[in-house]
Amino acid sequence: MRGLTTKQKVWWTVIAVLVFVYALFPVLSIFMTSLKSTSDIRSGTFLPPRVSLENYEQILSPTGAAQDLFLPALRNSIGICLIATAIASLLAMFAAYAIARLDFRGKKLILTTALAVSIFPVVSIVTPLFNLWRNIGLYDTWPGLIIPYLSLTLPISIWTLSAFFRQIPWELEQAAQVDGATPWQAFRKAIVPLAAPGVFTTALIAFFIAWNDFVYGIGLTSTSAARPVPAALAFFTGSSYFELPTGAISAASIVVTIPVVVLVVLFQRQIVAGLTQGAVKG
Repeated sequence: MRGLTTKQKVWWTVIAVLVFVYALFPVLSIFMTSLKSTSDIRSGTFLPPRVSLENYEQILSPTGAAQDLFLPALRNSIGICLIATAIASLLAMFAAYAIARLDFRGKKLILTTALAVSIFPVVSIVTPLFNLWRNIGLYDTWPGLIIPYLSLTLPISIWTLSAFFRQIPWELEQAAQVDGATPWQAFRKAIVPLAAPGVFTTALIAFFIAWNDFVYGIGLTSTSAARPVPAALAFFTGSSYFELPTGAISAASIVVTIPVVVLVVLFQRQIVAGLTQGAVKG
């Protein structure tokens, strides 16, 4: 805001408030719906006439109608996404380091292919994976979701981390090797600490991508053994055939959003540092 006139500051503040309200209004609407009882949801009012926690009791209480669907799905999502993120971050770190440091033919082709794979429509390969996983025994298992999640997280992780490694001075690694460090020691002690913000940022992005996946979760699972939360929400039902589970789905959506919000709030400085470091062109 430095160097701006008072009028410009006012306009930028108004724009920021409008963007903030526009971005958070859907979340606020879902949160308000989650606090309504079934009868209040039908009223159509934005604010709940009376605050009710019955929707959260349905998904979290041991006697809740939807807890058998939601709680196992929540455990599956946390475990599968953490494992997929850890594997993707580790593999992407080595691959991105090789792409940034080594000079070989086809390096740009690899990066272009990684970017193309990351935007490839997932729905087009679910059916072949479904048939393959059924034949080899990976259907409705954690590995059966972790492997496809790597296809979502690994390409974008390689693309992002390669930008971070290009910003690290090559002379630091050379100096470490001159002092007697092996290539592995130079990489582990000189390069990895400097690339930590980028690796952390990439891991968060990969986790969010895996956490929000619906297509793989609904197409490659059939029971609560491996079904993640986004897919489990599709199986919520009301107390009768004519009742929609709007309140329970809203409550589950809020609970699922909490880990993402907590991660962003706790590590916002690392995220900003990592993104700005990767954005600087060396």
